[in-house]
Amino acid sequence: MYIREGIKMDQITKPTPIADGDSGPFWEGCQEEKLVIQKCKECDNHIFYPRYVCPNCMSDDLQWVEACGKGKVYSYTIARRAAHPSFKADVPYVVALIELKEGVRIMSNIINCDVEEVDCDMDVRVVFKDQEGMLIPKFELI
Repeated sequence: MYIREGIKMDQITKPTPIADGDSGPFWEGCQEEKLVIQKCKECDNHIFYPRYVCPNCMSDDLQWVEACGKGKVYSYTIARRAAHPSFKADVPYVVALIELKEGVRIMSNIINCDVEEVDCDMDVRVVFKDQEGMLIPKFELI
């Protein structure tokens, strides 16, 4: 068993996101089980990941809107080895790029299914799962 700085590696908890200035509203929405993304008031472009300016028109006039929470699997991979001991119990798991109906893509996990069922273009919806006391958006097949 590996030990780092007096901590057994198998006791390390899963990492949790750190909300910063531009992602704070996203993580606050998740804690209310709402998937929120940005939308530019100038060009009506939806935006994800959170930013200070629109990547389409460079406007800083952005607002937070609730996404419908549905989309399709754009791409995915199946992790069959844990990248860290804290993910060992989750193996195998799906890491996917989800294209939301609003047109933006978000990386997450697809859960509550056999990993071999997952394929590109499958319909998914967001669900929120607790990870170390924080609600994290995951997706499941519909």
